[in-house]
Amino acid sequence: MDADHPESDADWNRYARHETETQRLDRNWASILQELRVVQTGVQLLTGFLLFLPFQVRFAELSTYERSVYLVTVFLSISSTILLLAPVGMHRVMFRQRKLRTLVSSAHRLELSGLLLLGLALTGVVMLIAGTVIGPHVGAVAGAVTVLAFSYFWILLPWLHLRD
Repeated sequence: MDADHPESDADWNRYARHETETQRLDRNWASILQELRVVQTGVQLLTGFLLFLPFQVRFAELSTYERSVYLVTVFLSISSTILLLAPVGMHRVMFRQRKLRTLVSSAHRLELSGLLLLGLALTGVVMLIAGTVIGPHVGAVAGAVTVLAFSYFWILLPWLHLRD
């Protein structure tokens, strides 16, 4: 089912769930909100942790490479936070405007984008920690493994199940 074209799934929803389009949109919105509740706390804690790091004494010891990884990671984490909080702000602005279809479709895209950036931010954190503790080459390998893991579990595995 395409989030921007839910009508392609409308017949199945009517037959299997006995729900109207409005009921489907309400269910989809509730599902999105539940997913956002799960991920928002984590991304906010990650961002807060990253924002606190430069004020630590050992931060000055980081190499230029490590500082670059840190800055990219902070920007990814902040961007992820913005995208994952955006549906709540959209809902508040669009409240009682009968725009649930637009809200659900937009929130779906924002959440997917936010999760992608969160995965990249987690990769940066792993690179930074492994690189600081062991060395930059190990950090790069750990980052590559992290990208492969989140790509498999968050993208490839769900896509493979869609093909079933």
